Amino acid sequence: MASALLAGLTILIIGDSHMVQVPLAPTTFTLMVALHDDLLGQGATVHSVGVCGSVPTDWVSKPVAGKCGGSERSGDAPLKQDAKTTPIKTLVAADSPDLILVVMGDTMAGYKTEFPKVWFWQEITSLAKEIASAKVACAWIGPAWGTEGGHYGKTFVRAEQVSATLSKGVAPCTYIDSQKFSAPGAWPTLDGVHYTVQGYQTWAAAITKAVIDLRKEKKLKP
Repeated sequence: MASALLAGLTILIIGDSHMVQVPLAPTTFTLMVALHDDLLGQGATVHSVGVCGSVPTDWVSKPVAGKCGGSERSGDAPLKQDAKTTPIKTLVAADSPDLILVVMGDTMAGYKTEFPKVWFWQEITSLAKEIASAKVACAWIGPAWGTEGGHYGKTFVRAEQVSATLSKGVAPCTYIDSQKFSAPGAWPTLDGVHYTVQGYQTWAAAITKAVIDLRKEKKLKP
């Protein structure tokens, strides 16, 4: 394909409920569809694993079942349900990815409680160090704005705090700030956190462009 800007690149995506293709609300359309398909469309080989409610350390040592489901896709193969987390080094050994994308932030935000600063920092740095030791390029996708209120009590102030903390703690992963992709509240949600079909499509397109930009900047191999 003429526009296959990611041809030859193998991408592993891990994440929380934004990467889970099970009924979270009236829709089942998430980044597991939108982002996976966008990256495939740009010529990449893609393996995606999403586990609802998972936090970074769930991807470090042993498999953990999702609190509200899990799903997995590999290339064009059919979607698999009931996925569990898998230690990142196990996934790397199986896939030999050129790039790992981590989609996590909202699950750890504690929107209805005091921000768990110490725990949050320990979580993100633990996974970042594990990825670093695997010697694979990584990009961490931070949470977008969402909308205030809803079932999870999301606020723009806390969303911004989460993003700022991620930006300081996920090195050597490149931080992709999803809040730069839209104005606060611009993308409609179902519950304050999870987006409508249009929202996920817009978010996925922006992430894909960011990955393409990383490759153009020669931060990715091959």
